[in-house]
This record gives sequence, C-alpha cells and structure tokens, in this order.
Amino acid sequence: MIVQALKWVGGIDGHLELVDQRRLPAEFVMLQCRDVETLFEGIKTLAVRGAPAIGVAGAYGLVLALQKPGANDSIEEALKVLAGTRDYLASSRPTAVNLSWALDRVCKRANAQRSTTLQSLREAVLAEANAIYVEDVDMCRRIGLHGERFIKEGASVLTHCNAGALATAGQGTALSVMFEAHKNGRTFKVYADETRPLLQGARLTAWELQQAGIDVTVICDNMAGWLMKQGKINAVITGADRIAANGDAANKIGTYSLSILAREHGVPFYIAAPSSTFDLSIKSGSEIPIEQRAAEEVTTLHGTPIAPAGVAAYNPAFDVTEARDIAAIITEKGVIENPTTKKILECLRPQSKYISFSATEDTEK
Repeated sequence: MIVQALKWVGGIDGHLELVDQRRLPAEFVMLQCRDVETLFEGIKTLAVRGAPAIGVAGAYGLVLALQKPGANDSIEEALKVLAGTRDYLASSRPTAVNLSWALDRVCKRANAQRSTTLQSLREAVLAEANAIYVEDVDMCRRIGLHGERFIKEGASVLTHCNAGALATAGQGTALSVMFEAHKNGRTFKVYADETRPLLQGARLTAWELQQAGIDVTVICDNMAGWLMKQGKINAVITGADRIAANGDAANKIGTYSLSILAREHGVPFYIAAPSSTFDLSIKSGSEIPIEQRAAEEVTTLHGTPIAPAGVAAYNPAFDVTEARDIAAIITEKGVIENPTTKKILECLRPQSKYISFSATEDTEK
C-alpha cells in the first residue's frame, strides 16, 4: 500500500485533506484544512511535511485564500490576498525550496489572469495547483524508475528521515527508488534511522515500508557508522529539501553525518529529489537557510521531559551534505553522477530527456 498523503476535495470552494503525520503510526487521521491558517499550522507543526508535499499543500493554500470574503471584491483585491498569503505560507518552513517554488508558480498563473473574471481567476489557481499535484505524482514515479538500478539484489540500504509517499503527492523520492526495486522483484533490506528529534524514520518510513511489504529495520541514528564498519550497508539513499547549484544538498539534520560516514567506509551516498528541489539562485550549500525549531522538540518526547527543566537545546532542522560526498542525484529528468554545477544545468534544461552522466565526463566543481 502506498498512502495518499494529501488531496483536494471539491472544486474552487473545496478543501484540502491531509494525513495528520503527527499522529502516525498510532493513529491514521485525516486533517481537514478549510482555511489558510489551519494549513499554516499544519505545515509548521509537521502534520504535513516533506519538501514536495508542502509545496503541493502550499499551492492548494492559495486556493483556500481566494475563498476569503475580501478576496471576492475585485481582481486586484484577489491578487493582493494571494501575494500576502504567498509570503505567509512561505514563512512556515524556510529551508524547503519546493514551498516557495509552488507558491510562486501559482501566483504567476494568477497574475496572468488580470484581465479576466474572478471566477476564471479562481479556476486558474485551482487548475495550477492541480497541475503541480499531478506533476509531482509523475515525478516521483520517474525518480523511482531512474534510481531503482542502484539497489542490487540482496543489498542493504540505509535511509534517513522520511522521503516516501507521506512526503510527496506521489510515491516518494528516496522511497520511490525502493518501491520500484521491490516491484521489480528485487529482495533487499532497508535500515531506517529513527531520525531524532521527531522520529520521522521510526514513525513514518518504517510504517510506509512495512505497509509495502519491504523488509525494514529501525536503528538509532548513532548506530549507522557501526553498521557500515561491519559491512552491513551497501548504499545510503535520502531525499533533499533544497539543492544548491553546485549539488550541495540540505536534508534532515543528521544527513551530513551519514555522508561523512559513507565516504569513510566506501558506501555510495545517493540523493533522490525532483527538479523543483534545486535552487539555482544559490551557488553552494553555505547559502541555504537552515530552519531552527523549538527546543521542546529535543527536551521532551510526546510532552514528557527527557532533559532537565530549563536546560538549553539546539535544534536545527536541517544540515547540508557537500556535493563531493554525493555519488549521484536521482531526479525525474535523469541521474546526475558526481554532481557539479555544469552537470546539474545540463540535466535541468527544459529540453533535456533522460540523462545519466558518468564521473569521467566532467570534473568541474
């Protein structure tokens, strides 16, 4: 079973339904988002999470924005509401570039409707959000098809955080690679880092893989290096929330450590992400904004204190893996081996089809 993380219900006056990922795996509950404020809170508190999924959710948030009474006064007022909502929703999770990418795309479509009617404007906004959803589903499957060859028969794969169907509109990014390998009859094992402090690996990735019938074992984050030393890991595959022009990739905190461990032990490290995750305006990972989250996520567990009262806690949500430690970035457009700026630009060209770059074709950093 591959879960549907989110869906739009109805027409321009409809609403967004989300799997409330805060409740998994204990409960499977759908969250109804009928206004922008509920969606903002859902994104901020990780009811919906994963870069592609929050991009799709944000796009539908602009449909919700046009349901406000004030947005129906005139075209200009509607566009003003959209612009304000765009900035509001973008502030909910600053690291994942898919969110601002989707919001900007819908706003661009809306601005092209200045000379039309309010009804047409609202229909265009919904149509663009639906298009982003459909494209994400297709992108996820293509990522899986391009990357499944990296999972060999009998292999053991390590993943970090959750980059599955729960993180996208489709079947995921990193987990899409695993789903496609599984569909092809390949037998392999997945080790899922628990992913402190919010345990997305233990709660979400393990749940998704178990539902799909894939052999999965949960490990504590600090066990990964020891498994690699014992030769129990053949590949590391994770998702990404933002990829700089040179291939540096931001992902859930702890990913950078895995990339260093993988390099030390000769284990290939792969990133699976759609083209919408690339931010070509940023030259390197040092420019990627890193979201800082509440200390309580570290010092408590489901409301129970696990650290002394009043102690300080540092809680960055993401870190950045350097391109030099990435064996390949798997996208819906193709595979970029040993990523560099030149290779990334070649792969992301609108006219490009499937591309698989070899390590010897380009040494530019």
